Amino acid sequence: MERSARRNHGIDGVFLLDAEIDEHGFLGFARGANCRKHVSADLALIQSKKVAIIGYGSQGHAHSLNLRDSGVSVRVGLPEGSASRAKAEKEGLTVNTPAQAAAWADVIMILAPDTKQPKLYREQIEPHLLKGKTLMFAHGFNIRFGTIKPPASVDVSMIAPKAPGHRVREVFTEGGGTPALIAVEQDPSGSAKALALSYGKGLGCTRAGVLETTFTEETETDLFGEQAVLCGGVSELIKAGFDTLVAAGYQPEVAYFECMHELKLIVDLIYRGGLSYMRYSVSDTAEQGDYTAGPRIITQKTREEMRQILAEIRDGSFAKKWIAENEAGCPNFLATRKREQSHPVEQLGPKLRAMMPFLQPVIAPGLEEKAAASKK
Repeated sequence: MERSARRNHGIDGVFLLDAEIDEHGFLGFARGANCRKHVSADLALIQSKKVAIIGYGSQGHAHSLNLRDSGVSVRVGLPEGSASRAKAEKEGLTVNTPAQAAAWADVIMILAPDTKQPKLYREQIEPHLLKGKTLMFAHGFNIRFGTIKPPASVDVSMIAPKAPGHRVREVFTEGGGTPALIAVEQDPSGSAKALALSYGKGLGCTRAGVLETTFTEETETDLFGEQAVLCGGVSELIKAGFDTLVAAGYQPEVAYFECMHELKLIVDLIYRGGLSYMRYSVSDTAEQGDYTAGPRIITQKTREEMRQILAEIRDGSFAKKWIAENEAGCPNFLATRKREQSHPVEQLGPKLRAMMPFLQPVIAPGLEEKAAASKK
């Protein structure tokens, strides 16, 4: 599908030119305007603080290591029996219980799963939230829906890197950064924004760009993007395309390459240059198919359903159901995960990806047993 003569061989995915413009490391975007402005982010602010990272998952490990490498005093807060303790200690990080880390820290960043945060906050963090401390988040879910209510005497802010944690770490070690959102919910000190910017600089995010938002906007748009486009929308589109081809008698392997494997190639083009660059890079036939078939897939009814999904996010009904599902032990969630992993495209995928070691293929938990059986 590539028009090889049109390919751009520039830097892929890291906005180093913008980062180089501002020696202070912050490229800001003027809210409500078409211009961009450069603002100094003072790394010394976060370097003067003791930072507790609560959690050591996707984002937790990236925040801990990037801040540590930026000269910040960091401790990781994990339960005594956590399997992640050994991983953090192997990286040379000091690991405490969440309560110990919260008591020690000036800045507490909560990076545990959304639905685990309220109980963790009440039992191990809130007792140590003394006046003058800062409570931080990378996603606004619990502030937006009121399941965490910090005291008025502490700053509450957010730095939300717009990338999975492993990518936040990878790009940082390569000398670049991932863009991030910044928000301030409470600012009794008057310096919450400056400290959050400094934290973002320690993560490397200001090398790319920081966009100011609110906890409400970040939460609602993030949930909508995940559900309607990035996860829910894309997953259903892949399965529907694969199923359609296989039902029509085409080889499953061919259907896999057409509907799943090539998606990354298209997304990479969009990532670098938007829809127009993608259309510029594919064949005229593919571009024409985009214009004629796309509106038949995303119809007015689809758009109406998107608006309904957004309404359920905004009125809190999605959050209420998700919280209730977790409190019940996630029976429907886990059953759905198991059912989705049995879809033919997921059963076929590990076998095909194993034939392409240059992809550095991985096997998701739940599919490992199937992949092992296929090797016998």
